[in-house]
Amino acid sequence: MSSNAFGALFRFTTWGESHGPAIGCVVDGCPPRIPLAAADIQKYLDRRKPGQSKYTTQRREPDEVEIQSGVFDGLTTGTPISLVIRNVDQRSKDYSDIAPKFRPGHADYTYDMKYGIRDYRGGGRSSARETAMRVAAGAVARKVLESQVEGGVQIRAALVQMGPHGIDRDRWNWDQVDENPFFCPDAEAARRWADYLDGVRKAGSSCGAVIEVVAEGVPVGLGAPIYGKLDADLAAAMMSINAVKGVEVGAGFEAAALSGEENADEIRMGNDGRPIFRSNKAGGVLGGISTGQPVVARFAVKPTSSILQPRDTVTRDGEETEIVTKGRHDPCVGIRAVPVGEAMMALVLADHLLRHRAQCGPPLPAAAPLRS
Repeated sequence: MSSNAFGALFRFTTWGESHGPAIGCVVDGCPPRIPLAAADIQKYLDRRKPGQSKYTTQRREPDEVEIQSGVFDGLTTGTPISLVIRNVDQRSKDYSDIAPKFRPGHADYTYDMKYGIRDYRGGGRSSARETAMRVAAGAVARKVLESQVEGGVQIRAALVQMGPHGIDRDRWNWDQVDENPFFCPDAEAARRWADYLDGVRKAGSSCGAVIEVVAEGVPVGLGAPIYGKLDADLAAAMMSINAVKGVEVGAGFEAAALSGEENADEIRMGNDGRPIFRSNKAGGVLGGISTGQPVVARFAVKPTSSILQPRDTVTRDGEETEIVTKGRHDPCVGIRAVPVGEAMMALVLADHLLRHRAQCGPPLPAAAPLRS
């Protein structure tokens, strides 16, 4: 299987399966002499790990990361950084009854047709279990951004829609994101979602979600105008996350309904001699290059395909049958995709930062804050 790596200068490769002995990744291209310890990575893994509430899978994985290489005396050495997480709570027997069946909505059919073999235990390589290593690699990318960008880059994400229920943006409060099990910035919406998802879970069904990722403090100049567009790489990064079916940057699809006057982010000069944008419909990227404004991306996650409701399917031998997917599954897989989205944003920005430095030298600082 090819294509297990992502990035150009700052590059990471993941390996492992959902029910194998371990999962891991190798981060290549990290600059030397950056402070890095397991604790710097663990704090982000703890936000993603399963079994933290009744609204996520009850698989109990501590997700304790081990740094195998690339760090000496607490500093990165510039050599490949190898990270490993041991799997400790696999229940492969949960999948024995459905081994010959293709689960609707999963990658079972396409994997079998392409490779002629598949790991039916939780989806093997196609499982969202792999995203734990993206979060680990993303933690290293954050350290790169912290060390290479004056003032640092702040990357945060939030769940802004669960099923058909969105948030009220007038009530957006970043402090609320870690105060509820949904990473929701709207406390009132989070309370409503609790009842909604309880109903979905008890019915043996699932629902989708929309996640918004915001990076502030991004320097001007990251990205290239043709095949190295920052927003194109962001779209590829977010689209590569399991179950993601749509990505937008800035105003996204809503831009199609705006006039040219409404969509253009007007610019004036600030007192400090730096341009000030009056809005950010572009999501911090123009012509594939960062403007210095917050970089904003959203992605849509489909409902979890593993559900208790019976669905029609076929077997590997072409026999028509019915399937019920038992085991431990997220009723809304979008919840745990929030820290994964943050990680992918960090990984893309770190890669583009190093690419910019290689060609142009240090980037310009971030733009001044928005002004109405």
